[in-house]
Amino acid sequence: MRINLISDTVTKPTPQMLKAMFDAKVGDDVFKKDESVNHLEQKVAEMFGKEAALFFPSGTMANQTAIKLHTNPGDQVICDKDAHIYNYEGGGVSFNSGVSCKLVDGHRGMFTAEQAKAAINPPDFYHSPLTALIALENTANRGGGACWDFSEIEKIHKVAKDHELGFHLDGARLWNALVEKGETPEQYGALFDTISVCFSKGLGCPVGSVLVGNEETIHKALRIRKILGGGMRQAGYLAAAASYALDHQMKRLAEDHQKAKEIGKTLAELAIIKKVEPIDTNIIIFYLQDDIDEKAFLEKLEALGIDLIGMGSGKLRIVTHLDYTAEMHQEFLKIIQKIM
Repeated sequence: MRINLISDTVTKPTPQMLKAMFDAKVGDDVFKKDESVNHLEQKVAEMFGKEAALFFPSGTMANQTAIKLHTNPGDQVICDKDAHIYNYEGGGVSFNSGVSCKLVDGHRGMFTAEQAKAAINPPDFYHSPLTALIALENTANRGGGACWDFSEIEKIHKVAKDHELGFHLDGARLWNALVEKGETPEQYGALFDTISVCFSKGLGCPVGSVLVGNEETIHKALRIRKILGGGMRQAGYLAAAASYALDHQMKRLAEDHQKAKEIGKTLAELAIIKKVEPIDTNIIIFYLQDDIDEKAFLEKLEALGIDLIGMGSGKLRIVTHLDYTAEMHQEFLKIIQKIM
């Protein structure tokens, strides 16, 4: 039995999801004639109380499209130093939009309204980039799946509106935050101009993200998606998987969160572990003691059938997911107690 805890992106469609994909009614989505894609876009837009939505092959493309929508070349985006749009999107902010990032030194991938306000460049000071957008990430990946305090998001929203800035949410794992905190998509839709949500992580789909916004914004996004090469033809097979996941695989995210917390509790009791970050959802960030060789540790686990990811300097990550079964969970807990 191989146990893959590298990411929640490693999941495969369930038999029920595959059936939904097989039965999908499809057309040519480049001509907006795919019934299943149209259904998903309408479904997600309504969930967030937005006018429109657009299906993308990846969360990175959805985020990059949103950044381009909100900015002009030479502008600046405010984000956390650990933000996905800065660290893991291939430098797309500069390549695709010609903008730079003003990095905020937040905590676990999250920052305050005061920090956001302080990061805004004076609009009449032409020597510095013009601040155009504030971007948040919920849950915060490098922050260990941390969930933002919604009241702080409301305060940052006010800062954005007071300074006439765009407000975007990278909601790749927003579904996890909604389940964990009992929040609703409508709450987020009321604050953000654009939101990207991903289906290929906790919800277990093979491919796909959606960007939501008002009708004018999404109409412009359609052109940008085309420029970036994101137009797909019979994409309804993928959209059907996402629709199925929303209907059947949302609530079970709480199981991933519970398993993650149990793993964290076990790790915290072991002598070779220096620190375990707080666990909100399905991501565990932990650190080995300084005298433990990270590469050797990961190789030993791999030999025992367990795949984890190392982030360097003794920092490691575990992500629980749909395909990490109860049987695997018990086996993993036994193995880490033995190996450590």
